[in-house]
Amino acid sequence: MADRALRGMQIGSKSLESEDGVVFADRFEARYVCPKGHDFKVTLAAEAEPPAVWECKCGEEAELVGDTEGEEEEKPLKPQRTHWDMLLERRSIEELDQLLGEQLEAYRSGELQLGGSYRKP
Repeated sequence: MADRALRGMQIGSKSLESEDGVVFADRFEARYVCPKGHDFKVTLAAEAEPPAVWECKCGEEAELVGDTEGEEEEKPLKPQRTHWDMLLERRSIEELDQLLGEQLEAYRSGELQLGGSYRKP
C-alpha cells in the first residue's frame, strides 16, 4: 500500500515548496584577488562585514579589494543591561527591601537552609 502512495514521485529530487512571496535578504558582493591572479566575488549579507582575507580555490589567501568600512555608518551602541537593571524593571527598591527582610527573617529562624529554596512553602 505504501508503494502506491509514492508512485510517480521522485523522493528527494524536487521540492514541493514554491518561492512565491519569499523576500530574500539584502546582499552585496565582496571582491577578492589572490597572489596567483584569481579574481572572484563572494556574496554576503548586507549587515555582514567582509573578512580581509578569503581562501581562494587554489588554496592561496586572497585579499579583499576595496574598503567597505567607510560605506557603512556606525550604529550607536546601547549600554549593556545588567541583571540589576532588569531586576529594577520588575521591582522597586522598596519591594526588594521587603523581600530581603522576609528572606533574612526566614533564614535566621531556621526555615531556610543554605542551598535550599529561597521561597517559603
